[in-house]
Amino acid sequence: MLEVKDLHAYYGKSHILQGVDMHVGKGEIVSLLGRNGVGRSTTCKAIMGLVPPIGSVRYNGVELAGKEPHQIARLGLGYVPEDRQVFPGLTTRQNLELGMKSARSNGRWTIEDAYELFPRLKERADTPAEVLSGGEQQMLSMCRTLMGDPELIIVDEPTEGLAPMIVEQVGRFLLEIAQRGVSILLVEQKLTIALRISQRVYVMGHGKIVFEGTPAELQANAQVRKEWLEV
Repeated sequence: MLEVKDLHAYYGKSHILQGVDMHVGKGEIVSLLGRNGVGRSTTCKAIMGLVPPIGSVRYNGVELAGKEPHQIARLGLGYVPEDRQVFPGLTTRQNLELGMKSARSNGRWTIEDAYELFPRLKERADTPAEVLSGGEQQMLSMCRTLMGDPELIIVDEPTEGLAPMIVEQVGRFLLEIAQRGVSILLVEQKLTIALRISQRVYVMGHGKIVFEGTPAELQANAQVRKEWLEV
């Protein structure tokens, strides 16, 4: 579904991504792990066209490199950024409505689905997004992305700064998304949740992929964990 080959990206003269190769199959949850600053978020932005990609990014056989972010989104990719980016002056419901594709029919997700999965959003439907808690904003950001009915979503650090109970909710929500046939590329710091819900994991270090395998294979590889993940 998503094929990334020899992906490079720069910020000015800084060479951030240095030949990234990865793929995400249909219905998979794939986690991209690594310490802060190694290029994980830049990988997400390069795939979505927010950072100019050098190399190949193919989605369902279509080359994405060179396309604008809105064109990529219309092809069926959703993106939940690390900073959530809710519309602060709009209500919860209005944020969800903005995520919906016009003239959309028979989509996997409705606003009522979002309310069922996260009842708190229904309680806060008429509340401006700017006064929602961090956890509520994260729920809203993910649900708003799903309103566009993507086939694959890229989720960057969804549990950052959230209470343990909300982290568990996010994990269950990601599993529910995958069960409905949506593929997920997950950037996550918390190994516990990433290893529990992912089919495969990549570990990134210094702008390159340094490990690819199953969660069980990563758990068994103490050297990779010590060198690239542990603080």
